[in-house]
Amino acid sequence: MDSDDEFNQFVMDEVIDSSSSDDERKALISGAAHIIVEDTVNHPGRIGSIEGHDVLDRERLFFHQLLYKDYFSDKPTFGPHIFRRRFRMRRHVFLRIMNAVEEHDDYFVQKRNAAGTLGLSCLQKVVAAFRLLAYGVSADALDEYIRIGESTALEALRKFTRAVVEVFAPEYMRLPNEEDTARLLAIGSRRGFPGMLGSIDCMHWTWKNCPTAWHGMYRGHKKEPTIILEAVASQDLWIWHSFFGMPGSHNDINVLQRSPIFAST
Repeated sequence: MDSDDEFNQFVMDEVIDSSSSDDERKALISGAAHIIVEDTVNHPGRIGSIEGHDVLDRERLFFHQLLYKDYFSDKPTFGPHIFRRRFRMRRHVFLRIMNAVEEHDDYFVQKRNAAGTLGLSCLQKVVAAFRLLAYGVSADALDEYIRIGESTALEALRKFTRAVVEVFAPEYMRLPNEEDTARLLAIGSRRGFPGMLGSIDCMHWTWKNCPTAWHGMYRGHKKEPTIILEAVASQDLWIWHSFFGMPGSHNDINVLQRSPIFAST
């Protein structure tokens, strides 16, 4: 039905007998309305669009303002040193990523719901994604400060990582071209390392949820199971190569032998 008038006409034509008098029609409509009101009062039912789902007033606007005051205002509560320690980057880098992601994916644009209430801000969604990536905390742990639910935090993380790859991969996740190679060789030569493109090293990332049966394969000189990341970086901290996924029981030579670095250079 496109309008209330069409619905009313449908009720009059299909539900109510056309031969009924006006008084009978009024009595029938009044009785139906009384039943609906009584049922609503006696059985208030649930609130929200998902059955069994509790709707919480998270005061998201207030906590957005608090988050902005703590880290992003002109005189933030926590200065640049604490910001870098907690977000693992400087504030201008964070803001550049956030603005690029918001421009790329409409999901991160703050919107109003059907009731006209403002939803989560782009800042809240991106901060939640960064906290999950930087600290590996559970999604539910973000609710107390950022006021974002567990499922929404995980959705924001998935969309954030996808947007970052789509926006920044062409520039930052590529192999060096001829111009880059010449520049890197010149830098290496000036620093006393002729022929060097960058420094290669491996680091171990702890796998907290590693299955018990795999502990022997993923545990090496570290006490806990780890996964190895191999990376090549230049002196300006630009990462030109990464290889991730080898079990922690391997040493650097084993990882290098299985790495695709020589096939791609």
